[in-house]
Amino acid sequence: MANVHSIVIIGGGPSGLSAAIYAARANLSPVVYAGSPPGGQLMITSEVENYPGYPQILGPNLIDVFRKQAEKFNTEIFNENITSVDLTKYPFILTYSDKKIAAKTVIIATGAKALWLNLSSEQKFLGKGLSACATCDGFFFKNKIVAVVGGGDTAMEEAQTLTKFAKLVYIIHRRDSFRASHIMQDRVKANPKIKIIWNNEVIEVLGGNRVEAVKLKKAHEGNNRLTVDGLFIAIGHKPDTDLFKGQLKLDGKGYIVTSTMEAITRAKSKQNPSETQFNFNYQTMTSVEGVFAAGDCVDHQYRQAGTAVGMGIAAALDAERWILEKE
Repeated sequence: MANVHSIVIIGGGPSGLSAAIYAARANLSPVVYAGSPPGGQLMITSEVENYPGYPQILGPNLIDVFRKQAEKFNTEIFNENITSVDLTKYPFILTYSDKKIAAKTVIIATGAKALWLNLSSEQKFLGKGLSACATCDGFFFKNKIVAVVGGGDTAMEEAQTLTKFAKLVYIIHRRDSFRASHIMQDRVKANPKIKIIWNNEVIEVLGGNRVEAVKLKKAHEGNNRLTVDGLFIAIGHKPDTDLFKGQLKLDGKGYIVTSTMEAITRAKSKQNPSETQFNFNYQTMTSVEGVFAAGDCVDHQYRQAGTAVGMGIAAALDAERWILEKE
């Protein structure tokens, strides 16, 4: 462990690889631990049509482009999972495969995973009419019939987004009331293109090469078949941040709190940001100096490849400036 890396990046999705490109071009010799399997949510995304510069590209191919560009500037990339971190010491200590490495700065870009229904038929249709992102995939369902599963604000937002494209949107909810905010509920209920199916659960996704229908189970009753062209699961996301519990400040849902998010929270509650442990000179810095975070492990609102890329770039620039000022 004689060598201390200037920047270690945890995560091999758009955010982590974008951070690597910028750090490498700044001659900081970044090392990326991309995970196993690497690539993040884009690896299970089929067609991508909303990433600037690529009118149409497969998700895994877009990751490959990012990765090759990072490697072009001599970024070292390992398809390994970081299994533990010690952010109480400096340099920071990270462990993978029983090996320890030291880092002056760490950029966390571990992302988040969509929560699924855990149906045996579910994964079969990913990218084939089944999605967890209306903003990403709604365009593919012009004049189609789709269904959204969920009862929170995310489900309401997904349904509203889909009405821009689909001719009919079902919201399927297992209870007889939503947990979403009242304003979101009111908007959904007032939308003539949305039909709500209460007290039903999706128990199977049906189709050949693509989603064709879902099987519903109503409480205390038999099963029904609902014909749809697409199914959107909107029951939430889980950030991959368990590794950092107790060492970094996380919000109530497990997302990493950066100085930007902390400042917004403090402003809303009218508390003085200077009273926290955050360094507000660096927008992507976490509650530990020298540790930065970007992408979907921070962002629970937009969750897009483009926004993740921007956050990754900002984290790399912050880390570079922090190293220069510290040294």
